[in-house]
Amino acid sequence: MTKYLFEANYVDEGIKGLMREGGTKRRDAVVEALKSVGGSLECFYYAFGDTDVLGVFDIPDQASAAALSLMINSTGAVNLMLKPLMTPEDIDEAVKKTPAYRAPGQ
Repeated sequence: MTKYLFEANYVDEGIKGLMREGGTKRRDAVVEALKSVGGSLECFYYAFGDTDVLGVFDIPDQASAAALSLMINSTGAVNLMLKPLMTPEDIDEAVKKTPAYRAPGQ
């Protein structure tokens, strides 16, 4: 399972739906959506400012994460952004690798 940080903003009808349903029902909808692709919710928070809602979930593979993101964003009620999260051990493995790369102009 990969952990993802999610950040979302309610748009237009999404804001109206949140006002009608409340926060816990929207969180429950996220839990059900995650279950439908074999994932689970670790944490879920509302905020104000640049982001309306954020949290962390586990999801089994990138295709499932992409499918979930596409479905949610296709509603037009929410703008969802996902960021895969890496552990310190993942970085330890990354720094052991030596990819080939040429910087622009070099």
